[in-house]
Amino acid sequence: MQRTLPPTSLELRSLVTATGTLELSLAEVPVPVPGENQVLVRIEAAPLNPSDLMLLLAGTDLAGANASGTADRPIVTAPLPPASLRSLTWRVGTSLPVGSEGAGTVVATGAAPAAEALQGKTVALAGATYAQYRIADLSSCLVLPDDVTAKEGASSFVNPLTALAMVTTLRRESHTGLVHTAAASNLGQMLVKLCRADEVPLVSVVRRPEQAELLRSIGAVYVCDSSAPTFVDDLVAAIAATSATLAFDATGGGQLAGQILTAMEVAANKAGSSSGYGSTVHKQVYVYGGLDPDPMVLTRNFGFAWGIGGWLLLPFLAGLDPAELANSLSTKLSSSAGYSIDDLAADAAGLLAYLKISRAHVAGISMGGMVTQVLAIRYSQLVASACSIMSTTGDSGVGARLPKRPPR
Repeated sequence: MQRTLPPTSLELRSLVTATGTLELSLAEVPVPVPGENQVLVRIEAAPLNPSDLMLLLAGTDLAGANASGTADRPIVTAPLPPASLRSLTWRVGTSLPVGSEGAGTVVATGAAPAAEALQGKTVALAGATYAQYRIADLSSCLVLPDDVTAKEGASSFVNPLTALAMVTTLRRESHTGLVHTAAASNLGQMLVKLCRADEVPLVSVVRRPEQAELLRSIGAVYVCDSSAPTFVDDLVAAIAATSATLAFDATGGGQLAGQILTAMEVAANKAGSSSGYGSTVHKQVYVYGGLDPDPMVLTRNFGFAWGIGGWLLLPFLAGLDPAELANSLSTKLSSSAGYSIDDLAADAAGLLAYLKISRAHVAGISMGGMVTQVLAIRYSQLVASACSIMSTTGDSGVGARLPKRPPR
């Protein structure tokens, strides 16, 4: 049953003005009517990812922010640094919706049977989620299990896919271990578990002792606290133990990236890989966030075999061919770690939703056949056809040999 909906709703907007000001406001917009293969979602939870901050705040310092407007329509303005404004000409004068992902309840649907089947369901979705309502195609919705709340499912896309893509980057570039900063985040905790399952040596860098204890409690082996007086020595020791030559830095400023490269250089030299120009081992730092607004400071004492660059999830995924993409998003998590056939099917559904594939012909062999069956049953709106090859249902009792009858 379709609910009575308000004619308008609110969504958060970010605007860069021609005078060099960032303006955050709540825009009143019409509540859209879903098309045949669309649903309308009442947003109930949305996370704040580092990538959201970059679009939302446009690199400004909120220390100089001013509030105006009314209690129900507040407006926040802040001056933009001239250097930032020069790089933001593409968005000057355009009020942008923000929020990379979220979750909520389907409150209206299109006429398609697959759309109507989602009425009242809790779904996760991506894009422009800092809003009261969001229209979405069926292909972009991930139906959450009945016992999962919108708050629990709101981060179904960005962090899991980022963790998997980081490990895939490590393998594509032939690194053996990696360093991750701001590692007490939800992403950092996922990466700890994923790297343990995939046997990837990981060095987690945090800023406080309690964050270090949190990561150790979930199985992290190498954790370095940047507030400790022994941080640099601890970092060198951890990198030497893991042979990590790849780092993902969420801070994007200050001395941390340079400290990581230096620690990698020291560890490589201790291992005997050096020349007159420093170590011959390539060391790579990818910046994927901007938590530290200060300029990045590099003290050039790490030789010449190094690189620093930006890294974003969507361009990385777009650069993978379909087979490599499917392989990169697979894990070695076992059912003993709480990762079941249902979880694998949910991952497949999430991948289809993220790639905006409305329906797919799905085939699976052996355990893949079990996943295919669950996918077809639980996410039927995404499956055009299903083929289970040399497989069973996953129930150990199905297909078992019957006991022999006693002779008559």
